[in-house]
Amino acid sequence: MAKIVGVCLSEKVGEKKHDIGTGILKEDYGLTGDAHAQAGWHRQLSMLGTSSIDKMKRLGADVGAGSFAENLTVEDDDFKLFDLPVGTRMHIGRDILVEVTQIGKECHDRCAIFKQVGTCVMPVEGIFVRILKGGIVKTGDTVIIDKET
Repeated sequence: MAKIVGVCLSEKVGEKKHDIGTGILKEDYGLTGDAHAQAGWHRQLSMLGTSSIDKMKRLGADVGAGSFAENLTVEDDDFKLFDLPVGTRMHIGRDILVEVTQIGKECHDRCAIFKQVGTCVMPVEGIFVRILKGGIVKTGDTVIIDKET
């Protein structure tokens, strides 16, 4: 079982996300207040595992929750987020249900992290989900893979 260790948003596109601790995930939309939230598309919420962040720290990057513009930072000791196939459903906390829609993304420009250490994990290890059932998400919430997927 994994758990949420960061709930991050940015009010404007292009700004670094900051950890707010608790947020509202709105069905078919995203994290309320986040500049990237958008109804009707497949990348409503981004997630990144602490194993990916730790990999970048070992390369010398000064990074933490939100550094890669992810909305949810997940302690992923039991499973790696980027190993989940598209279509996998996950339960977050008591009420939330999300479905993996994309693994990684194309970066249009080299980010500050890439320029600092010569690589970045988000294009390969970040995942995107759509929100099937919303609710309140907070640091400490569990993330459980839906076995019916």
